[in-house]
Amino acid sequence: MIFSIRTTGGQERTVAEVLTSKAGMKKLPVFAVMVSETIKGYIFVEASGPHTVDEAMSGIKHARAKTKGSAPLSAVERFIITKPAIEDLDQEDLVEVIAGPFRGLKAKITHMDRVKEEVTIELLEEGFATLPITVHADYVRRTAKHRGEESGRKETD
Repeated sequence: MIFSIRTTGGQERTVAEVLTSKAGMKKLPVFAVMVSETIKGYIFVEASGPHTVDEAMSGIKHARAKTKGSAPLSAVERFIITKPAIEDLDQEDLVEVIAGPFRGLKAKITHMDRVKEEVTIELLEEGFATLPITVHADYVRRTAKHRGEESGRKETD
């Protein structure tokens, strides 16, 4: 059975580590603890029953409350499987570099290698030559989708 625990925002990993440690010391039947980066303020615990989760989370500082009932695996499954960052990108998209030496700069994707999960970008900032730079797709975040022939307006997230 999978249960969700509400936590203080930003303290999900801390609660998960303390809960795992406490369950191990007390030999409680807690099978897995999951922290999702997409859901803030919650962790998921696979345990034999709700009483086990209550005992494991008692006394943990940032663990607020266990939600009522259990969650089906299908509800949690979509947070376990991560999709590559390159799936959300297209050629000609406007992006912001979020890691590496060019962090914070705006750029445009000129080429994509989906197998290697790399994108080639041209920096749009003044003072930088239009040299193609190849970076991993995780290093960029799309700020604006490119204009398609079917649409006359620019789409933004």
